[in-house]
Amino acid sequence: MPPTTQSDYNSADNSAQGQPVNGAASRKAQMRVEIPKNREASETDAIRTPKTPQNEGLSWFESSSVSSEPVQVYELKLEADGGPNKNRAYTRLPPPASPYILRLSLDAGTPASKRGVLKTNFPLYGGPFERMKFVEKILPSDFSKPIQIDLPISSAGVFVYWIEYDGGNGERIKGREGYFNIDPDLRVRKRTPILTPEQEVHKPGKGGLITEETTHIPLDGLSIITLVSKWMGCLDEWTPYLKETSERGYNMIHYTPLQQRGQSMSPYSIADQLAFDRELFPANWKGSRDDGTLQMLKTLKVAKEQFGLMSLVDIVLNHTADNSVWLEDHPEAGYSPFNMPHLTPALELDDAIIEFSGSLEANGLPTIVKSQADVDLLVSNFREYLNTRNFWQYYVLDTAGEKKAIEKILMSGHVASWDGPDLCGKSHVEIAKLIRSENKIQNLGALSSRFCARVKPEVAAAAMRAAYQDSSTDILVESWGKVVDIINVPLYEEWKEDTEVAFTNIVNRLKYTRLEEHGPKLGPITTKCPLVEKYFTRIPQSEKTKKHDPRSLSVANNGWIWGADPLANFAAHPSKAYLRREVIVWEDCVKLNYGNGPEDNPWLWKHMTEYVTLLAGMFDGFRIDNCHSTPLHVGCTLLDAARVVNPDLYICAELFTGSEETDITFVSRLGITSLIREGYNAWDPKELSRILYRFGVQKPLGSMDGACMTSPADIPPPTGKGPTRPGIVSPLQGSAPHAVFFDLTHDNESPMHKRSAEDALSTGALVAFSHCAVGSVKGFDDLYPKLLSLGSENRRYEVSEKGGIGQVKRLLNNLHTEMALEGFGEAHVHQENDYIVIHRVEPRSQRGYLIVVHTAFHKGSKDRGHINPIQLRRTKVKFIFGATLDIHSYEDINDSKLLKGLDSTLCLLPAVEGKDGADVDGPYQEIIVPDKFPPGSVMLFSTKLEGLPLNIDQFCKEGVDSAFSSLDLVDLNVILYRCDEEERDATDGEIGAYEIPGLGKLVYCGLQGWMAPLKHVMQYNDLGHPLCGHLRDGAWAMDYIHRRLEKQVGDLPKLAAPAKWFKDRFDVIKQHSPAFLRPKYFAIVVSEAFKAARRAAIEQSSDFVASGHGFIHDLALTSVQMYGLVKSASLDPGKVVPSLAAGLPHFTGGWARTWGRDVFISLRGLFLATGNYAAAKQHILAFSSTLKHGLIPNLLDSVRSPRYNSRDSPWWMLQNIQDYTLLAPDGLSILSESVKRRFPKDDTWIPWDDPLAYSYSSTVAEIIQEILQRHASGICFREHNAGPNLDMQMTDQGFQIDVHVKAGTKGKPGTPRDGAPIEISGLLKSTLRWLALLSHANKFPFKGVDAIIDGKATLVTYQEWSDLIQASFEFNYYVPADPAEDASHNVNPAIINRRGIYKDVYGSGSGREWSDYQLRCNFPIAMAVAPELFDTTHALTALSLADSLLRAPLGMKTLDPADLQYRGNYDNSNDSDDPHIAKGLNYHQGPEWGWPLGYFLRAYLHFERQAGAVSIHFEQLESVIETMHNDRHRRMFFTASSTIFCLLAAISKRILGPAFQNSQTKAGRIVTTHAELRPGATAHF
Repeated sequence: MPPTTQSDYNSADNSAQGQPVNGAASRKAQMRVEIPKNREASETDAIRTPKTPQNEGLSWFESSSVSSEPVQVYELKLEADGGPNKNRAYTRLPPPASPYILRLSLDAGTPASKRGVLKTNFPLYGGPFERMKFVEKILPSDFSKPIQIDLPISSAGVFVYWIEYDGGNGERIKGREGYFNIDPDLRVRKRTPILTPEQEVHKPGKGGLITEETTHIPLDGLSIITLVSKWMGCLDEWTPYLKETSERGYNMIHYTPLQQRGQSMSPYSIADQLAFDRELFPANWKGSRDDGTLQMLKTLKVAKEQFGLMSLVDIVLNHTADNSVWLEDHPEAGYSPFNMPHLTPALELDDAIIEFSGSLEANGLPTIVKSQADVDLLVSNFREYLNTRNFWQYYVLDTAGEKKAIEKILMSGHVASWDGPDLCGKSHVEIAKLIRSENKIQNLGALSSRFCARVKPEVAAAAMRAAYQDSSTDILVESWGKVVDIINVPLYEEWKEDTEVAFTNIVNRLKYTRLEEHGPKLGPITTKCPLVEKYFTRIPQSEKTKKHDPRSLSVANNGWIWGADPLANFAAHPSKAYLRREVIVWEDCVKLNYGNGPEDNPWLWKHMTEYVTLLAGMFDGFRIDNCHSTPLHVGCTLLDAARVVNPDLYICAELFTGSEETDITFVSRLGITSLIREGYNAWDPKELSRILYRFGVQKPLGSMDGACMTSPADIPPPTGKGPTRPGIVSPLQGSAPHAVFFDLTHDNESPMHKRSAEDALSTGALVAFSHCAVGSVKGFDDLYPKLLSLGSENRRYEVSEKGGIGQVKRLLNNLHTEMALEGFGEAHVHQENDYIVIHRVEPRSQRGYLIVVHTAFHKGSKDRGHINPIQLRRTKVKFIFGATLDIHSYEDINDSKLLKGLDSTLCLLPAVEGKDGADVDGPYQEIIVPDKFPPGSVMLFSTKLEGLPLNIDQFCKEGVDSAFSSLDLVDLNVILYRCDEEERDATDGEIGAYEIPGLGKLVYCGLQGWMAPLKHVMQYNDLGHPLCGHLRDGAWAMDYIHRRLEKQVGDLPKLAAPAKWFKDRFDVIKQHSPAFLRPKYFAIVVSEAFKAARRAAIEQSSDFVASGHGFIHDLALTSVQMYGLVKSASLDPGKVVPSLAAGLPHFTGGWARTWGRDVFISLRGLFLATGNYAAAKQHILAFSSTLKHGLIPNLLDSVRSPRYNSRDSPWWMLQNIQDYTLLAPDGLSILSESVKRRFPKDDTWIPWDDPLAYSYSSTVAEIIQEILQRHASGICFREHNAGPNLDMQMTDQGFQIDVHVKAGTKGKPGTPRDGAPIEISGLLKSTLRWLALLSHANKFPFKGVDAIIDGKATLVTYQEWSDLIQASFEFNYYVPADPAEDASHNVNPAIINRRGIYKDVYGSGSGREWSDYQLRCNFPIAMAVAPELFDTTHALTALSLADSLLRAPLGMKTLDPADLQYRGNYDNSNDSDDPHIAKGLNYHQGPEWGWPLGYFLRAYLHFERQAGAVSIHFEQLESVIETMHNDRHRRMFFTASSTIFCLLAAISKRILGPAFQNSQTKAGRIVTTHAELRPGATAHF
């Protein structure tokens, strides 16, 4: 069995991200109560039998049988720290009618995977659920793979999870907690359809009948009605009410509390929690508690089996009746001055109110309040009466007593030393402040008795002696008295404020209860019915109670407070709610005091656990009364006990927290299934439509997530045992609390009071039609004219078929459940003036129902009002039902025995036929509301979308792989990417990036451009997005997608297949789909094509990529993004062939597309790592053909007019030829490839089509040798066509190439790097090492280069040249960390700026010697390609400095921020006079570049491994991946693979900008990270 742990999990406090796991567990978090059992066996014991259904689910997954139905997998993506994001912190999961899987997933290499452990109280390995029993699951330690944790779900419940992992400082980090609640599986008898096949309403007795078959009822299919049991009579009289309820289509009854009521007779004031109310049984009933329980159980069984009615009962956990007999034995169950001493003055105030109330008549004061003057008179006299009580004494220190106490200490001569701040010379005011701030006052704010606040006299004497050292005792005593008086000043103010608040609340309650029209207008003021409600219940003194402390016999009554923090206990210290009279109290209810756990009040916990487990075993659900005031630890523990008995317990509650976040806290911790919402909280039709949409619409019409976001997968067994099963994976985005939407709740005013009686029909119909659980009360359906008192009303319900809206509820409640069962999961709400229209649709068949309602928020009007014809595209409608309510009289029928509704008639409306029409968008039908349709009227229609192929969803997907499978990577570049400039180039300017009104141009013309906005739309069903609006307006986007492909079939014939596939599908959509469904089907087509194109690209990639995870795929697809066919740029001057772009969107065509440096910095990552060896070879051969002066061009310009202005390009090419020979199949053969040379041997410039061009050939090996030999001999030339025609910004000197090649702006050097740049030295060393090995193995036809040494021609072998570099490298490049080592290195201590680094350049020009010592990000390149040059310890020191100083969120800074030359913000448009930054002169003076990051990581990894322990910090790599995933705020620590680092380098190079190395290209032409990185440019990440 896996280990279990006790955690610091606190149900009321969600852990913050990154919280260390070292806190002590709170007592509240660690409680568990046993389910009570009677000592003697009882017939009711079976009710509390524990169940462990999770074991059944495990057995199912481990069984060998495999169902043909795929396993449903719900995937919850976690953040890098292992916790969910805010939206996913709470997740609802559906009832496990059959087992399914919750998958918690983490990206590869997240910090949470560093010795990560999942902790959860979900019984992962079976057994019963225990909230504080946490099982552990160790996460895989392979950083290169995503982590998936599959939890087998087979039972309802509420669970928490988090991940712990190693932090950077060796401590364990606890990630944010997440909660998932699994809905209960509710089952009841199935009913027959309410409508005939012809969509007509069955007559009573025909439709909606109970069958013998049991069915699962989705939560959204619940139709609940509230019944008050006292108005139904005895249990044996319930049958007519059950029958009526069933016939009205309800499937669950909400019962107000059924336990024994207290003396107020309110069901919510329970006197005996373990006994059912005596009035539920006949007058002569002699049965026991158990007998009553069994009778109730039988009644509930009849309701469920005969009438198809589940049961939901109120549970009351916060209070008990004021006359509960058990309070006499257990007064500790309440809050009293005995266990909460701060309540002492509140009780005294309550006593004073009662005493004053009894003295009114004797003092000539009014006992009946008739006016405001009576209120003012009573309050004025009570204020005088209260002043005599001196309540201020509870707050302040007793000055006289304090003086006497200190005098005694001073007179004794034993004065201790003062241990606080120096008091000498301090004033009395200063001393008073220090006494309070140093917490020297005992019992401050305790309010437990008069003058309870005090300062120990020893402390006071010490303070006074320290302040006034040479003063006499008398002076010290008097001084202390003054200090105490000053201390008391704010305490007096506190008393005054509390008193004023209390009086304000007393006045308000007095006016409400006795004067205001909407109040209860209580009778005479007496001691039994005092001025305002009593805050305390006085338990009678008797022989039984005399054993208790008298203070414990006055217990606080329960209530609620406006706007209070629901998580704070207003009866506990330091709350002064009772003293300030802030509680709106229920006099008949004593607030229960559970303490922090069962050990604080064992009897109460046991008693209440018996109560909830008893009811859980009998009822299908609980409604938690006063839930927002239920302490979380109480609710969690008691509901956990209830779920042990009934795992499928439905729990609903009404919360008044005023905060959605707090609602989530209650819902997720308690496991509340549904929150009660109310239609009558809306104040106008617009607000009603808003809450109908919010609570009654799960998904809008045309939702995409189900069709576009799910994916098939093979699902391994979650326990490791059992077969792999086919599955469907659906992503989770977090949840809002589920709603049970009542038209009206049982404790609120009637429709006639709040709006109009007619509105009962309209609002009742709208709510019943909603896609959520719905509810009502019998009085609403029967049109009761006013709210009835639960306590004083004793008449019975009337059962009658006349009047009310029961006939409408019969239809809509049955239809409501049928729609939930049949998947009518999409809906639309339309509000227009006083009308509200709801359309619900089953998305597969596009069958629907539509309701038109004329609301009646105002009394008296009978006008039709205005609504435009309701137009339904390509849809046929059929009238089902229409009705309006005729109220004959608005007077209450005051029957003495029966509760009767208003005298009314439900008038049926004649059928309304849909009117046919057509326009440019196709055919439609419209519903025109008839002239007679007064407020309160409803009409119901069925709808059917016509002409839409039944299998259109499947049609939009089928054949996609076949259409895309033959495409090569160049084709896929067109399919997936192509920015605007590329597309215009390839299509002769005819087609560019698509522009969406309100959104702008797409970043790409291909599918990635569409997927960037579509992903959000699909994920969140955001049908209000501009893209969706554009698609509804027309089919232009569809035409664009296939026409741009058709346009290019001549150049790329394979595009014909996907073009036809798109056109075939879009033609069907345009022909058959209404406008509102276009976005959905467009999304299906585009998303399926996008996935197929990605698959096609990945399948053509290397095994490393193909077998990699999603991030690897994202990186690899950049090679497709950057490699494509445009007409203005090529690798061949005579024909158009594909080529690499130097960057997007600015380096897309013509001379600017393909750069030598950029190609070969990124070629290994883009082509070799991804397996596109052919493209790699093409680029190597193309640039090899251009070799001239020993250089390859920086600007290729289709090999027509190449520019030779980069010094490092040939070295990067040689590095890539080396990489090609090592990585490509038969890679060495490239050395013997023959390459036709673009220029003659004498380097003369000639046009590409000159007869001398391409007139001779060289092998690649010969080209390599020529590069080395020309560099060994020296290079000196002037660029062809030098002058303004070539470069208007360049100075004349700038066109002279002689070895010292510079990067510049406006023709002036920006960052000169004369001498030997460190990365070129590394690239040279790498080449020499490689060639020496090949030469030694006789695989290279040359041995070395010719050089003039001491005036003699000498052959210098590759190995000799390599050894020379090796021998001198550390001496010439390393800057010692310890100055004592300077003599061993070639350094000038006078100009060293930072130590422990490697020089950026060796041998800078005269006057710039200091630039050798600049810390830049080029040295890791040399480390990556030639690590043998570096001392391991030195290398790690330098890399560590680069990590802390250069690594940044966007990449690597190009210069040490401490350098005087540092200018970190690049702005190419800067036209200022500042020479440091004008026109982007600071290109390499600090701005961050992405591509060097890969080399930095490769170097760090190499030397960490060489040092014997790989310990690259997670923090480093988190930032790296945040850079790459910035558009979705995702972080990842990825695998320690040089291949990935190459990909990272290549992609950063392509997307974020060109290389660092020097050229004489002006910075104004070069893309930069800050200026031109556009959102969406890496949209596939």
